[in-house]
Amino acid sequence: MPALPDVWTWVTIPAIGGLIGWSTNWLAVKMIFRPVRPISLLGLRLQGLVPRRQQDLAAAIGRVVGNHLVEHKDIVRSLNKLDLGAVFAKVLDRGLGPKLTELRSLPLIGGFLTEERVGEIKAAIVAGILQHKDAVLDEVERGLEKGLDVPRLVEEKVGSFAVDRLEQLILEVANRELRAIVVLGGVLGVLIGLLQVGFLWLRG
Repeated sequence: MPALPDVWTWVTIPAIGGLIGWSTNWLAVKMIFRPVRPISLLGLRLQGLVPRRQQDLAAAIGRVVGNHLVEHKDIVRSLNKLDLGAVFAKVLDRGLGPKLTELRSLPLIGGFLTEERVGEIKAAIVAGILQHKDAVLDEVERGLEKGLDVPRLVEEKVGSFAVDRLEQLILEVANRELRAIVVLGGVLGVLIGLLQVGFLWLRG
């Protein structure tokens, strides 16, 4: 039976393996984002995965969000949950307010446009609009379909992010998993080191 390796061998080889595994995975995770701009090293062109593929990533996110997560129907459905009566009333106040002030300064019309009368007119207009709320929302949806391209909007937003900002967003979601990858590299390195020592022991 071969002699058992000394404690120093059992410690140093797994420790070196763990350090190599940890540092290799740490470098691999860093290279997801760095370097931001391409550099040449030993004839190789190096650039982080995210900076190099940012536009492709933006296009993919845009497709997923626009085609599967946020549709025009979802936006209209959210609008339907609003207090549209209050919204229309505020819009009327802002839109008609200056004109009503102008009309009240006229001799004959001004006496007719009392606060009570104006309130009745606004209420009637809002009630009339709400009676056709479904038709209004249908028109809004058609307008969104023509004017709001969600995939393209998301693609442009993500594509214009600074890499630092994009890195921050990704780390907010996956920081724990990326750290686990680094730690796992160290653990596997230690295990491989132990296997190497055991293999040398059996062969010796």
